[in-house]
Formats: sequence, C-alpha cells, structure tokens
Amino acid sequence: MRQRQKGMTLIGFLLTAIIAGAIVFAGLRLVPIYLEYMKIESVMNGARDEFNGQSPSAPVVRASIEKRLDIEGVTVVGIKDFKIRKAEGGYDVSIEYEHTAPYIANVSFQVDFSKNVHVGR
Repeated sequence: MRQRQKGMTLIGFLLTAIIAGAIVFAGLRLVPIYLEYMKIESVMNGARDEFNGQSPSAPVVRASIEKRLDIEGVTVVGIKDFKIRKAEGGYDVSIEYEHTAPYIANVSFQVDFSKNVHVGR
C-alpha cells in the first residue's frame, strides 16, 4: 500500500520564504517613515493643545512648532514646510510632504502625508 506524502517541497518553501521576506523588508523600510509622521502629528497636536482657548499670534505658533520639532528630533521637515494661515479664532496649521524610502535596487516607496490642525479658539 502506498502512502501519500504531505508537506511542502523545497521549492515551494523557498518561494514562500522569499515572498514573506520581501514583505517583511518592505515593512522595515516603511515603519520609520510612519514613526516620523507620528512625531510630526504629535508636534502639531501639541501646539494645538498649548494654545487651546487662546488667541496666539503667528510668530508665537511658529516658535512653538519649531521648538517641538527640535525636541522630537524631526529632520524630515522644517519649520518652513508648515503653512500657517489666519482663520476664525486662531490659525490653521497644515503640512503636506512626501517621503521616499529606497527598497531594492532602483525600486523605492514614496509616501505622501498631509495634516491640518486649528490652533486657537
């Protein structure tokens, strides 16, 4: 009586390992980009919370954001990348930027980020 063998062949296992490895490597490249975005989001939310219920001036808001960028160690964007526009009861602070991370050879990931908060009343 013949028994049926069960399991993966070596080639099947290698293909599965290569695909899983490529996905894990992509994650390793993208996680730092999203962690940097979370820092920028924290900077903007911190400025919003600092001036909650107040009427700050644009230079004060800009100085607060710049200080927070230095504290968080954000290097991807600078204070010049933030747009501060006068709005009813305060200012709208927004940022739009893209970050590119190399993947393999000439293949890269490009991630676009956008965030907007209202600072003031």
